[in-house]
Amino acid sequence: MIASSHHAAALADLLTVPQYTHAQTIKAERLRDGLAALTAHHCEASEAYARIVDALFPHARNGIGSLADVPWVPVGLFKSHQLQSIDDADIATVLVSSGTTGQRPSRIVLDRDAAAQQRTALASIMGTLLGPKRLPMLVIDTPSIIKGRGALSARGAGVLGMMTFGAAHAFALDDALVPQQEVIARFLERHGDAPFLMFGFTFLAWQALVEQLPAGSADLSQGILVHSGGWKKLIERSVSDAVFKTRLHEQTGLARVHNFYGMVEQIGGVFLEGEDGLLYPPDFADVIIRDPRTLEVVPHGTEGVIQVVSLLPRSYPGHSILTEDRGVIVHEDAPGASRRGKGFRVLGRVPRAELRGCSDVIATTASQTGA
Repeated sequence: MIASSHHAAALADLLTVPQYTHAQTIKAERLRDGLAALTAHHCEASEAYARIVDALFPHARNGIGSLADVPWVPVGLFKSHQLQSIDDADIATVLVSSGTTGQRPSRIVLDRDAAAQQRTALASIMGTLLGPKRLPMLVIDTPSIIKGRGALSARGAGVLGMMTFGAAHAFALDDALVPQQEVIARFLERHGDAPFLMFGFTFLAWQALVEQLPAGSADLSQGILVHSGGWKKLIERSVSDAVFKTRLHEQTGLARVHNFYGMVEQIGGVFLEGEDGLLYPPDFADVIIRDPRTLEVVPHGTEGVIQVVSLLPRSYPGHSILTEDRGVIVHEDAPGASRRGKGFRVLGRVPRAELRGCSDVIATTASQTGA
């Protein structure tokens, strides 16, 4: 009960103030206490997670002195095991990752409280960009993406989550992912003279707005595009973030473009791009960079594998995850920056061989419980 109260207090405090306002030292202390409480909770509620902690992070049972001491699990474990800290009867939503060909998707279980907190957290992040009012919204996707029953895909969940910040929704693509120019034209006729929200996954936005929509056919200069995911396909086409933004501006007039980094495996871990082009953790989450071979924390400015932590995952042990992405922390509480905390970049994927060892060890440990 004490651990639960520590977690609840830390989360409530960090959700109720404007995001990106805490100095990193204050934020780290509050996160440490909340994440320590979450670790204790998951050890009690999930036998598989408790076995992982006892086998590989025994220090955690004696207290967590810093964020770097919080036990983590590799993101790939969620593709081979359904880890949960709630009873099956309490599962309200199952989020399913996109996955790759031949690979099982991750399945993330949420109860009603977790789903509600996820919405609150996303609102506190997006409010810093969009303001308090719901803007007219052009969705760069097909309406069928949100019509499936049962488990939601990561793409569908992302669209549904963002739709709560919009009004007068219009879907820009048909089921073949081809722009519906009539729909776009009607939307712009009604709402194009004032700020409006746009959301889509990165590759779909590029494919629809740059490759398929005729240049100059739609004036999106009042739009605010929030996008994420799909960079692998763009990198294969030699499309960098700078090229992405430049071409969008040239062909549509769109100037306000904000990427965000996140994953279905960690609710609350949404890292929004600031005006300086860097990604920033909200006050209830953070990022740590580790050496991919030794897994030791590396200094700022040094590339490594990204670990993400969040106070939100209580229904499953996803509060501290070692990703398969490379990144670098550029600065922390930089003077003059509009956002406090760590500004970082994502640099691509970590070669799978470098992380396979630790993932295999943890997967074997978890399997001993039949998770």
